Amino acid sequence: MQVLVAMSGGVDSSVAAALLAQDGHEVVGVTMKLWGGPSDTGCCSVADVIDARRVADALGIDHHVFNFGEDFSAKVVDPYVADHAAGRTPNPCVECNRHIKFDRLLRRADALGFDAVATGHHARVVRRPDGTRRLGRGADSAKDQSYVLYMLGQEALARVLLPVGGLTKDRVRALAGDLGLRTAAKPDSTDVCFIQRGERASFLSERMEATPARVVDASGRQIGEIPSVQMVTLGQRKGLGLGGQEHPVYAVEVDVAGGVVTVGDRAGLLTDEQAVIELIWAAGPAQGPVLVQTSAHGAPRPATLDGNLVRWRTPQQRVAPGQSVVFYDGDEVLGGAIAA
Repeated sequence: MQVLVAMSGGVDSSVAAALLAQDGHEVVGVTMKLWGGPSDTGCCSVADVIDARRVADALGIDHHVFNFGEDFSAKVVDPYVADHAAGRTPNPCVECNRHIKFDRLLRRADALGFDAVATGHHARVVRRPDGTRRLGRGADSAKDQSYVLYMLGQEALARVLLPVGGLTKDRVRALAGDLGLRTAAKPDSTDVCFIQRGERASFLSERMEATPARVVDASGRQIGEIPSVQMVTLGQRKGLGLGGQEHPVYAVEVDVAGGVVTVGDRAGLLTDEQAVIELIWAAGPAQGPVLVQTSAHGAPRPATLDGNLVRWRTPQQRVAPGQSVVFYDGDEVLGGAIAA
């Protein structure tokens, strides 16, 4: 089988390529050049392209670079800025997977005649008795990435290979070490790839106008102020310009249009239900009891799905608008949505 492997320059995709080559597939590595601005870091950096190419050389496979910069800017970066400007909390990794890795790259693979696309994500493709497929959690629960891949439908799941999904991260690193790959001990990329660590505020300030905001308590009394309401996320505790509080306080309401952030205790964040939009399903809509995960490594919580409404079994913290809400049946992804 001819397989196009997305090689980010990290250890997981390096081992994914190696395992497929060992299994006798005709493997070609590709690194997507997505971002070339001054905030060049993470899986978008020039250094990662070099690492991927050297791993491909060590494995004896061809390696190419696809420049998807325009698509990345239009589908990931611009919406990231627009969401902040509107008071939403975007998830750029989800949008990159949705629009670039499992859309743009798949279409390019089709055009080039490849049978499948592989990545180094820690998740599994599960084939069910009825012939449909679902995304399953990775074997290493601490590294599971099924949450950020919830948008994969039947067409994509039929053509995507996830070779390291059944391995722990320690095992992946051990295999890379045994093969002498330069990425064996390379740290994982954890930040937004197109923004340098700690530079989110300056990145956004160059692309949108910040709105100063008053910080008020539950009674509406002003107790502080911040330079940009767009930088505040529902549930945020730090960075609110409030020192010396007797008890922890959180952003419980964020009014971008009015320039007001209301703070209170954690109880002010709890809710019995969560509205969602833009639902996507792996194999048909689901209703009724589900497990719901609201962050990349958060614990799944039991709920009932009723149309576009998640009804929690016990009160849970409200999800910041713009964040992903993912539905599971055990360890399998049913689908997902965006918090309204």
